[in-house]
Amino acid sequence: MYNKASYATIVKVSQANTKENRRRSNVDSSSLSHTRYKCQYHIVFIPKYRKRIMYGRLQADVRKIIKKLCDYRNIEIVEGAVCADHVHLCLSIPPSEKVSDVVGYIKGKSALMIHDKYPESVNGWSKAFWARGYYVATVGNITEDAVKEYIQQ
Repeated sequence: MYNKASYATIVKVSQANTKENRRRSNVDSSSLSHTRYKCQYHIVFIPKYRKRIMYGRLQADVRKIIKKLCDYRNIEIVEGAVCADHVHLCLSIPPSEKVSDVVGYIKGKSALMIHDKYPESVNGWSKAFWARGYYVATVGNITEDAVKEYIQQ
């Protein structure tokens, strides 16, 4: 049915397509030593009393602080926005990390750093800058662009 030359060509094309598809699928994912993953979460949290306090220098510093904390823990910020009264983050978190631990770390450390730099902004709040709790939802391949567009607005 096939001669050896045409069969070899078909096998090579098939292998090339398989490798190309594998390469494409790996572009959107990250890896640990034996794991490939794409675990993205849309996270929202607010300042205590939902005060519209984050603007100007404080807003820029909150953005830098969150980026620094995420970089330190090897957490990728896919998209993010610091609004006057809330923060939106789309994070890629490794499966070895619990989402609650990551959010607790970001909120806890950033609150201390903000309090050190802006003690007048949080006067009377002790060191609690953020309200208790947060919103989290998983982000699938289909809705990722929709979440990014929503955060950018």
